[in-house]
Amino acid sequence: MIVRESVLSDLPVLMGIYSRARRFMAEHGNTDQWTGGYPSPELIESEIRSHHSFVCVNDDENSIVGTFCFIQGNDPSYNHIDGSWLNDEPYGTIHRIASSGKMKGVFKTCIDWCSQRCCNLRIDTHKDNYPMQKAIMKQGFSRCGIIYLPRNGSPRIAYQKIVPQSKS
Repeated sequence: MIVRESVLSDLPVLMGIYSRARRFMAEHGNTDQWTGGYPSPELIESEIRSHHSFVCVNDDENSIVGTFCFIQGNDPSYNHIDGSWLNDEPYGTIHRIASSGKMKGVFKTCIDWCSQRCCNLRIDTHKDNYPMQKAIMKQGFSRCGIIYLPRNGSPRIAYQKIVPQSKS
């Protein structure tokens, strides 16, 4: 699996993946996250144009099997936390990870790719998104507290991972 930057022509595939993710969450008891068509095509198009949207591609079939947003720099959502971050160093934020369900390892591939670009990662998820919570913890993140989304005040469990730097 490889990771590449999303392009505008990927948008229909990405929206299909997000639609599948909404169904998956609802089927697994998470009915309050990504409601009302979130994320919208306009948001994802904006992320593509801002060079923050990425896709995981099955290199055998050259098909998109996952997508995520990665932004390095301050995320206003994380300015206030009920709890505490592991540190206050510059960080990268991972948002909106979703899989087509056609290939295992999308989440790990995403985290590995982001870890190669930034040694301080933050991510959050809904309290009812148990599969995501499990995946986040499996990849070595620490639970830091609760943040509140600026768009609607909805609480999210916030995590951070400090990636050990190799000594060369």
